[in-house]
Amino acid sequence: MARHTLSVLVEDKPGVLTRVAGLFARRAFNIHSLAVGPTEVEGISRITVVVDAEGDLLEQVTKQLNKLINVIKIVELLPENSVRRDHLLIKVRADAATRIQVTQAVDLFRASIVDVSTDALVIEATGTTEKLEALLTVLEPFGVREIVQSGTLAIGRGARSMSDRALRAS
Repeated sequence: MARHTLSVLVEDKPGVLTRVAGLFARRAFNIHSLAVGPTEVEGISRITVVVDAEGDLLEQVTKQLNKLINVIKIVELLPENSVRRDHLLIKVRADAATRIQVTQAVDLFRASIVDVSTDALVIEATGTTEKLEALLTVLEPFGVREIVQSGTLAIGRGARSMSDRALRAS
């Protein structure tokens, strides 16, 4: 199955996220990533959902999403026409003997150390899925204690805005 990233503009109303996620669940789609937040337009939120699906099934779900009352616009963001980033917090074991090596690895990946204790560091990293997986691979020998990861955020390239087009059309 192919992985697809959908950007869904919705009215910022209670229950909208539940209805959107429920539509994917009813079709037995595996949601790989889900992120939601306000947009630059008051009262409108953007849901970024990454799913594994075949083209025909994805088209059916997209049509059903368009029928939901609070959905304004849906766009599939193709990799070549969008910018995608994930956000990751990693707690790594780092005692006095290994702290310099961990710090060098963090610098190499342009990540940041956001918390320090006597036996651990918390690292913040933003980037592509591949970059974050590579960082985790490098940090694994030191002892990854905990990982927290956001859903993928994605936005179309260029000056055009998805919400500008959607609001003009309505």
